[in-house]
Amino acid sequence: MPYKIAFISLGCAKNLVNTEQMMALCRAAGHTVTGDPEGADVAVLNTCGFIESAKSEAIDNILELAGLKKAGKLKKLLVTGCLSQRYPEDIRAELPEVDGLLGTGSYTQVAAAVEALMAGERPEYFGDIHRTYEDGERLVATPPYTAYLKIAEGCSNGCAFCVIPKLRGKYRSRSVEALLAEAEKLAASGVRELIVIAQDITRYGLDLEPETSLARLVKELCKLDFHWIRLHYLYPEAVTDELIDVIAHEPKVVHYLDIPIQHCDDGILKAMRRRNTRAELEELFVRLRSAMPDVVIRTSLICGLPGEGEAEFEELCDFLREQKLQRVGVFQFSPEEGTLAAKMENQVDPDTAARRVELVVDLQSRIMDEYNEARLGTVMEVLCEGFDSAEGCCAGRTYADSADIDGRVLFTAAGPVPAGEFVNVRITGVSDGDLTGEIEE
Repeated sequence: MPYKIAFISLGCAKNLVNTEQMMALCRAAGHTVTGDPEGADVAVLNTCGFIESAKSEAIDNILELAGLKKAGKLKKLLVTGCLSQRYPEDIRAELPEVDGLLGTGSYTQVAAAVEALMAGERPEYFGDIHRTYEDGERLVATPPYTAYLKIAEGCSNGCAFCVIPKLRGKYRSRSVEALLAEAEKLAASGVRELIVIAQDITRYGLDLEPETSLARLVKELCKLDFHWIRLHYLYPEAVTDELIDVIAHEPKVVHYLDIPIQHCDDGILKAMRRRNTRAELEELFVRLRSAMPDVVIRTSLICGLPGEGEAEFEELCDFLREQKLQRVGVFQFSPEEGTLAAKMENQVDPDTAARRVELVVDLQSRIMDEYNEARLGTVMEVLCEGFDSAEGCCAGRTYADSADIDGRVLFTAAGPVPAGEFVNVRITGVSDGDLTGEIEE
């Protein structure tokens, strides 16, 4: 019997791809797929369980859906993803409103879980997290002009602060053939911007037989009908000269690189079990800027790792002032159970760590302002994302802005501009961190 199934996806883009796969599986099984849980037979909540804030968000969503159940507006609640993989016992004990659980190794069993729920059973499927099927159909949930391509699952890097290998399994690359077939379908459906993602895309292909590389995969993707190809999560120590050369010379690859460095102090990097030093990070940034003077570098940082004193924190601030990285996400250290960092000595007081996060945000906002001021008077290519009625103008992104992460360009045009169209915009101002401008006819 067909059911109405609502999907809610939390956390990262990699999780969203799993949600898209589950949606496709349910639709193939004859069910109706929606994004609105009110009135649905089953709500599937695909959770993140990476850090404290993500866990809180997942629990808030569970309680909200439980409220709909209590009001008779939803029949069953199935919780999937990282939270269910990490805390199945806690969910069973403390959240009786949850009717079933799928671990990260069991996305493909979603249709069977739905059938079991509606038959009055309590399905709990926890498959092997090291052997998941990643090549299935997807019901793409992003705007029609942008889509993600997940090229690998899992992670084998073993950073001291991170629990992801325990939730997602060891690193495993998808085959070049499967990726190109999927990318061809996305291009044929009208996707203009392809965002290549994995926990670490730089190690793509090193585990395959025969071995291949991210550089070779990107060259093949560039032969397809995309306008922009964006690369997310390049680990600094694995960025090769071959990869830099491909990024610099393939016109479709945007010069925006998401390189999570986490810190710059050698002692902290070693404690994190990162594989690089400050000198190596600086040398990489020199190589990137030499090959691509217009490169925009995004990174993520952690403040308050055990052992980070005032000297180490000041070094991080100096590094940011020197490097002027245009995009920085900064997080407060979260001592996650099951990680090495949670057991380390010299834990930093949470209030101190929170203050450091604020200081980095303030420092970085000034660097962002400088970057934006330098754009004034230039003409930039913008991917239009539609008309923003609140602003009374069109909104879009440049190559320097990734979807749902960075800023926007608000621009005026003589007539309507369809979402998904690329236009040239003369930048004339800055408003609350966003650029403003007008179409260059």
